[in-house]
Amino acid sequence: MMMTAKRRPIFATIIMTWAMLALVASSAWGQGEQQKAGQAPDPAARLVKGDSDILPVGASPARGPADAPVTIVMFSEFQCPFCGRAAPIIEEIMAAYKGKVRVVFKHQPLPFHKDAGPAAQASMAAGEQGKFWEYYDLLWANQRALEREDLIGYAQKLGLDMGRFSAALDSGKFAKVIEEDQALADKVGANGTPTFFINGIRHVGAQPFAAFQAIIDAELKEAKAGGYAARVKANYKAEEPRPAVQARPPSEDGAVYLVPVGKSPTLGSKDAIVTVVLFADYQCPFCNRVQATLRQLMLDYEGKIRLVYKHLPLDFHKDADLAAQAAMAAGEQGKFWQMHDTLFENQQALSRADLEGYAEKLGLDLKRFKASLDKGKHRKAIDEDKALAAKVGARGTPHFFINGVRLSGSQPIERFKEAVDAAIERAAPLTKKGLKGDKLYNALMKGAVAEFKAPEAARVEADTTVYEVPVGASPARGPAGAPITVVVFSDFQCPFCSRLAPTLEAVEAKYKGKIQLVFKHNPLAFHKDARPAAIASMAAHKQGKFWAYYDLLWANQRALSHEDLLGYAQKLGLDMRRFTADLDDPTLAAQIDADVALAAAVTATGTPTCFINGRKLTGAQPQAAFEALIDELMAP
Repeated sequence: MMMTAKRRPIFATIIMTWAMLALVASSAWGQGEQQKAGQAPDPAARLVKGDSDILPVGASPARGPADAPVTIVMFSEFQCPFCGRAAPIIEEIMAAYKGKVRVVFKHQPLPFHKDAGPAAQASMAAGEQGKFWEYYDLLWANQRALEREDLIGYAQKLGLDMGRFSAALDSGKFAKVIEEDQALADKVGANGTPTFFINGIRHVGAQPFAAFQAIIDAELKEAKAGGYAARVKANYKAEEPRPAVQARPPSEDGAVYLVPVGKSPTLGSKDAIVTVVLFADYQCPFCNRVQATLRQLMLDYEGKIRLVYKHLPLDFHKDADLAAQAAMAAGEQGKFWQMHDTLFENQQALSRADLEGYAEKLGLDLKRFKASLDKGKHRKAIDEDKALAAKVGARGTPHFFINGVRLSGSQPIERFKEAVDAAIERAAPLTKKGLKGDKLYNALMKGAVAEFKAPEAARVEADTTVYEVPVGASPARGPAGAPITVVVFSDFQCPFCSRLAPTLEAVEAKYKGKIQLVFKHNPLAFHKDARPAAIASMAAHKQGKFWAYYDLLWANQRALSHEDLLGYAQKLGLDMRRFTADLDDPTLAAQIDADVALAAAVTATGTPTCFINGRKLTGAQPQAAFEALIDELMAP
């Protein structure tokens, strides 16, 4: 399919021009060996002087001086939405650090992205004719159109020798190059995309410019400490083994639930052994955070997992319901998963105008899309998903049923693997009979529990003392006159606080209109980033964006440096001059100190600690513990 006039590269022409000039230069492929523009790199090229034996640049596409003090090796793939989001950040880095940074591209096409492999080979076929970076730009600009005819169209647009280009694709000429990149990715632990190594320092995900900037600036100060190979040797650390997961029962509540797939959108093999049903909300930060885990899970269990998406927009996320309808409207036109990815990529921008903009970028029939939203065409389907969620006890998001077995929250991948392995083992007697896909799942659902019943007296014994915990000027959401006030003392770097946050959202959803949630700060001294994060959240609060900033902090709990905090403010469109000034405002620091003093006064010595109408619950208690105490307090 030829490029239309509406399709344009997303990166500036000046960058493309610069890339072309760089390819002509002797350092075009970045190894100190002269190569003519248009000449294909030798896939078997040996290490040259100055290259690293840990993270070799080899003959991979590169731009920037070969002797640049900082080299960024990026493992990426052209169909990954998060890689697409990272690409303009790399452009920004190249512009800001001109002459000081070299960027090297390594291919890591994930198997569940069917167009990623062909796109990778096409980019190398373009590189053979001296146009890798121009083709790279076109692939990012048209990330939703990567079929064979699209790849041919981009090559024609660049004026490539089409016979040579097509022959390279047909022969799989660059398959070995891509396999070598993937083998290197496995060796250095670049299991997900995008993964970057900045002079050997691992940097995972599409993080903001400021996060890259901090590492690059530190490395520039070490420029005299040796060349690329020396810096990688000094910086590279093999990925630490993940801690063992404590053994748990096969289900959080000991049951297999009847969760029909119905007409919900699905992704993965139709012959899957394991069906993972996800109840999610496009505005929920924890749903966003678990997306990378799900991608990795589907990669690790290729062909064995089917993902089913069901909508559970929470009432206090004002844009979530319309976003769910937009995803379904896109699904009408065969683009559900593309819209799904786009919504999570742009979680802070889900207004009606934003949704229409995404539909247009995806090439949808905009008139049909708007009509679907105007008529509430998918309202019934979403309500049915919500009703099913309530029936099976999925009150918070994200909420999973793995072959009917409950798993709630944004859990680590080890917890998912434990559940998937158990599901495969339970299904073994049926798979041996030849059952798979829908037939297998339907057989597993026979005799499953149709309706969740909350356990009685599930609450951990609470302190019966009633503490006086004033709300004051603290950030709060929910009706001020609500019968229940939940005050939480929390720390943005505390993993247990992060675990509690989705539980609180689920409680708010269940008791809609009856709860006011109040946030108070208790940054612990041994969490060095917790206090700055607390102050930053209050600076966002001064601009009316505390809860949006709160969501971003939980979603990025391991990235709370000063640069990260600035990046989140930029993402929310805050007045940066005002935000930066407020970070040094002594009145905000005094507010944090007042919260810490209050925490000590009411014996909230650890985090998280909650006070429900003055009654204390300590730690990341389960939802049932909150419900038991709330029901007790609301009883006549």
